[in-house]
Amino acid sequence: MASHCSRLLLLLLQLFLISSLLFVRSKAEATGSVFFIDSATHKYLRARSPQDAIESNTISLPEVGAAVSVLLGLPPPATLSAAGSSKLNEVLRPNPFDRPRAAFVVEVRGVQDSDQLIELDLLKGGQRKVVFASEKANIQLPDEGVSVVAIDGSDSLDSGSFTDEEIHNFASWMGGSYVHDGLEALAGKLIIPLGTNAKISLSLSKKADREFTASLISLVHNIKRAIEMHEDISQSTMRPAELIKGSFDGIKVLQEHYGSHGVAEQGARLLLAVLTKMYNSLQAAYDGQIVGAIFFNNDVSSDALLNVIVDSRPSARWLEEEKSIPSAADIEKLLVRRTLAWLTGLILLISTLIGIYFLLNMPLTRDTLLYSNVKLD
Repeated sequence: MASHCSRLLLLLLQLFLISSLLFVRSKAEATGSVFFIDSATHKYLRARSPQDAIESNTISLPEVGAAVSVLLGLPPPATLSAAGSSKLNEVLRPNPFDRPRAAFVVEVRGVQDSDQLIELDLLKGGQRKVVFASEKANIQLPDEGVSVVAIDGSDSLDSGSFTDEEIHNFASWMGGSYVHDGLEALAGKLIIPLGTNAKISLSLSKKADREFTASLISLVHNIKRAIEMHEDISQSTMRPAELIKGSFDGIKVLQEHYGSHGVAEQGARLLLAVLTKMYNSLQAAYDGQIVGAIFFNNDVSSDALLNVIVDSRPSARWLEEEKSIPSAADIEKLLVRRTLAWLTGLILLISTLIGIYFLLNMPLTRDTLLYSNVKLD
């Protein structure tokens, strides 16, 4: 009986080890995609050729963070390996004095890149596979000289932050239409074309469609706010580097309600259409001096892949004497030093007064030594 139990325990232990190894391997092989989007008027990225090897398309999260730092005009982190530096040379142009000093980084959760997304004009030619490490990567920034604008967050339509008029303006901006219900607010139908005779129809009476629409409008508002902040910053004499960073997880509500296909895929295409129009607005506001990076992460429950870390400078420390209780000998030494200092000062003061007195009362006669023409041979 004891041998049977020991065999059973050994079998369970082996199964646990095998499952752990498979879990670690699956985590190590987890991948996503990042699309680097170059400027339309000024090229900051290397052009991709069809002859590039598939292996060269792979890039890790720390290397992506380092690429964003370099685009902002900052040095890459010291922890970057030699292989990572060569990977940056494959992505960025070699001129270190020609950087946009502005980056637009967005992480889209719940979307896996597909052939339909890659064919969009915004994403053509910039795809690279990202290897997700077990740890999150950081974008290291100094505490001064960089402006960071977060475009996270999605306002809820249920809270009254949006109106039918705003949704109608959004639909017109996207070339679509919004037919609202005259009896109930925020209960109309939003129809937006997606190109190639395709369109998405969202009924705002449904909670999932309403939340997805709210997240899209919130994203547009936040990017417009970043553009307004850039206009204020551009008027300053010392223009800092600018990082616009955020994430979008509004696809999750569509997947939970409709599944991973159908409406969820149409929602992803609508999101890319919105990002395309907003990126064009950023290009116009920044005069082409901005580069974009869009992540696609299929895991909707994960946190942000790239975190912004601000390296704060150490605070200045002033030298201060240690406060201790003086001894009797120290008190005597201090008394002697102060007495000598006062006596010396008093003697100098008396000498100065006597000298001034004699100078003011000296006779107005020629001094035999000062005015004599005696030459010393």
